[in-house]
Amino acid sequence: MEQGFYKDSIVLLEGVIEEIVARLNVIRQYKKVHNDRDPIEYIFSRVKSEDSMKEKLKRKGFEVTLENALTKIYDAAGIRIICSYIDDVYSVVEMLKKYSDLKLIKEKDYIKNPKENGYRSYHLVFEVPLDIAGEIHPVFIEIQIRTIAMDFWSNLEHQMKYKHDIKNPELIVSELKQCADEIATTDIKMQAIRKMINNS
Repeated sequence: MEQGFYKDSIVLLEGVIEEIVARLNVIRQYKKVHNDRDPIEYIFSRVKSEDSMKEKLKRKGFEVTLENALTKIYDAAGIRIICSYIDDVYSVVEMLKKYSDLKLIKEKDYIKNPKENGYRSYHLVFEVPLDIAGEIHPVFIEIQIRTIAMDFWSNLEHQMKYKHDIKNPELIVSELKQCADEIATTDIKMQAIRKMINNS
């Protein structure tokens, strides 16, 4: 990890990730012991790389400073939660919102309102009161929640975005948009089938 840029604040960024992941894992264990279905398939986390953070600060028109990275850009610490079904996504969203000490800063539902390129996911930004030896440090974290199919699409779209020598990019963008729409339809159908199975 590039501690040169984040300096000792790396402890806060890694700490807030550990805090939220620990809460999610407690919820998962609680559901397990109560024979309730776990809505989460996987959890991924990362501290944004130094180069990515500097690039984003410049792109957003901010001076490249640690303070701006921690207070103006909300995704220095990030968690991605992968679920099987769309209703699981919304279930996890509601679980996170129930924590009274987490201050909701931003919320974007790109599932009901997808981006123009077809991107779908649910984004939440929280300010978390991280307790370190009795001293409270407010730390921002971005949480992205999506289905397995949405994540598969997003990974491919990410490769497309950062690969600069692609032939026929317009065609690929068009194909990706079509795939995003097909995946959304499949997600809805899979959820409906699961409900049919459970009801029977």
